[in-house]
Amino acid sequence: MIPSKALYPFCHALSHMLEAGVDIHKALATAVKTSSDRRLFYSVERVHDRVKAGHDLTSSFREFSLNYPPLFLDLLNVGEETGSLPEVLKALGEYYEARVTRIREFRSAIAWPVIQLFAAIIVIGLLIYILGLIGTPAGQTKVDLLGLGLQGTSGAIAWFVGTFGSLFGLWICWRLVSRSMNGSQFLDPFLLQVPAVGSCQRKFAIARFAWCFSLTQGAGMSIRPSLISSLNATTNGAFIAAIPYIWNEIHSGETLGDALRSSDLFPEEFLHFVDTAEQSGTVPESMKRMSDRFDDEAHRALQWLTVLAARAVWGMVAMMIIYFIFKIAMFYVNLLNGAVSEALNI
Repeated sequence: MIPSKALYPFCHALSHMLEAGVDIHKALATAVKTSSDRRLFYSVERVHDRVKAGHDLTSSFREFSLNYPPLFLDLLNVGEETGSLPEVLKALGEYYEARVTRIREFRSAIAWPVIQLFAAIIVIGLLIYILGLIGTPAGQTKVDLLGLGLQGTSGAIAWFVGTFGSLFGLWICWRLVSRSMNGSQFLDPFLLQVPAVGSCQRKFAIARFAWCFSLTQGAGMSIRPSLISSLNATTNGAFIAAIPYIWNEIHSGETLGDALRSSDLFPEEFLHFVDTAEQSGTVPESMKRMSDRFDDEAHRALQWLTVLAARAVWGMVAMMIIYFIFKIAMFYVNLLNGAVSEALNI
């Protein structure tokens, strides 16, 4: 899948050129030239060839559907059918750029605590190795700081494999589960119940839903594909799994607000806005305002969550350091007590 950091400059460039009246063939050829992503460059070149052969833009991009997010393809179709392609591409560019910014902010905030954690693990491993090389009096065992029988070279290797291996294994599991649709539909409902994490995820999901629903409804898309695209835009397994239930409620005659209410995923405050917007016939405009509001709230929640995660990592490092300082201190206290006892016995 082509990453957001490659998609947003492409969408911005293509939007600006189409808005200025540049021919689609020249716009495609020019917009992709600045991209360093090989998959994007290759696929857009093939799309360009198909468009020159008379195919429409959406079907040409769908030939490479494995490379592009479903949201990109769905909204591209909306823009092409409604004649609002520059506006849709601009909105997509802003959406992907915001995602890149959020991820970059989180990584920069958590980077230093993670470096400290890795440094602490390395220092402890070296300490196990060095103490294992120090000779001990006859009849005494070597120092075991962890209390797990880790000593010398073999102990250091076991420590590094156990710690770094566990962290790497957790990261791999997270990637596999989060990138799988079945995995995300199992994991995301659980994460929504986690304090702080769930609130942040829910706000981001609702902001994306409202943004996409506003865009697709404003462009004239019918309710069913608009609803499906908007719930898929949340990229949250709990919201995506609710698509058939919400659509069945609407299909049976319920209002949009009542259908969303039946999923138990949306806060009552948001649903009141939806009810009012339906009554006044201003759903696209109201959804846009709610998207901006929930996006701001989600951004603040993410900043707070980032600080919390950083402090949690710092806490882990501090506890590890305190634990080993205590173990070393107790080791020397025991040595002194033993020496005093021997002196008194003499």
